[in-house]
Amino acid sequence: MRSLCLNFQVHQPYRLRTYRFFDIGKRHFYYDDYNNRITIQRVAERCYIPMNNLMLKKIAELGNKMKFAISFSGTAIEQMEVYAPYALESFKKLVATGNVEVLAETYSHSVSSLMNKDAFKMEVADHKRLMKDVFNVRPKTFHNTELIYSNEIGADVAEMGFDLMMTEGAKHVLGWKSPNYLYVNAINPKLKVMLRNWKMSDEITLKFAHETFKVEDFVNWLNSIPKEEEVVNIFVDYETFGEGLDASTGIFDFMDYLPDAVLKYTDFQLVTPHQTVDKIQPTGVFDAPMPLSCCDEERDLSNWMGNDMQDDALATLYGCFKKVKASKDEELMRDWRALQAAENFAGMCTKHQGGTPYDYYINYMNVLTDFINRMK
Repeated sequence: MRSLCLNFQVHQPYRLRTYRFFDIGKRHFYYDDYNNRITIQRVAERCYIPMNNLMLKKIAELGNKMKFAISFSGTAIEQMEVYAPYALESFKKLVATGNVEVLAETYSHSVSSLMNKDAFKMEVADHKRLMKDVFNVRPKTFHNTELIYSNEIGADVAEMGFDLMMTEGAKHVLGWKSPNYLYVNAINPKLKVMLRNWKMSDEITLKFAHETFKVEDFVNWLNSIPKEEEVVNIFVDYETFGEGLDASTGIFDFMDYLPDAVLKYTDFQLVTPHQTVDKIQPTGVFDAPMPLSCCDEERDLSNWMGNDMQDDALATLYGCFKKVKASKDEELMRDWRALQAAENFAGMCTKHQGGTPYDYYINYMNVLTDFINRMK
């Protein structure tokens, strides 16, 4: 039997309020509480609760044949604790079945792996502690923010004790090779690398609402994969179900029928990512000397860094890491985590139409200036 891994990302950043120059030094609260609260509660009602109930139903129906993985950011957990504790309890019930692998990631869904190795290690350690506290699990598989990866980042992850990491099956790295195998890190071959099949993942996230795409199409695609290709890795945002794609599109019906169809009409079984470590032998090296991600067609880092605003904001933020760490101040640490979220730098990206990246940059730097002043 071949392996199909279904992986879901649960993440919510702290959204910043309008923070003006004249607020610096006077007001030290940076968050749009109203927006954060209504967003979390809306997503909980439209996505988390119905999707969790559906997955619990599938586990009850299929038992150990129904396996999948979820990656929770720390900021999503924190906001559920405050604004939608019923949603967090629902996730706890799901994880407690033993059929769900909880993945490790950066606490605040940050790009720290690109900026500061010590900050990266602290983020991952904080996330592991949170997963133990909330779900009583110790993650074994690492998934970096937006699947950011390079040979060096993979080696850092192996150094932290992980033996499996996920990243994007990027064409510019793979070339003619298939993403449907396990690979190893180019620096430390003890780290196995599992690749996201972006074509099949994007069929769900990008095409479902706009084209005729059925479970049968997904099954036919699986059956068309050469028999020697052993593992297909699907990775999508959990918020796709009910939030990104409204229930009226039939997305919950699709997810309800998919596991049954896969088990009945293909030679694939549903497994958690880490179940593949001992089951599947790597076929070669995934050699990524330059960092990649799952973002946009370029699969590069330009969504978060590269223009003057993004680079200035990142350099300023990570330039104060040592002072934040040394302060041992819980409030400063909480704000530090929130300010690291990748969305803060995506808001400054100029390559997309729409948005106001310069205004976002000014607002963020006002917040960051006040944050830095608090450490003095």
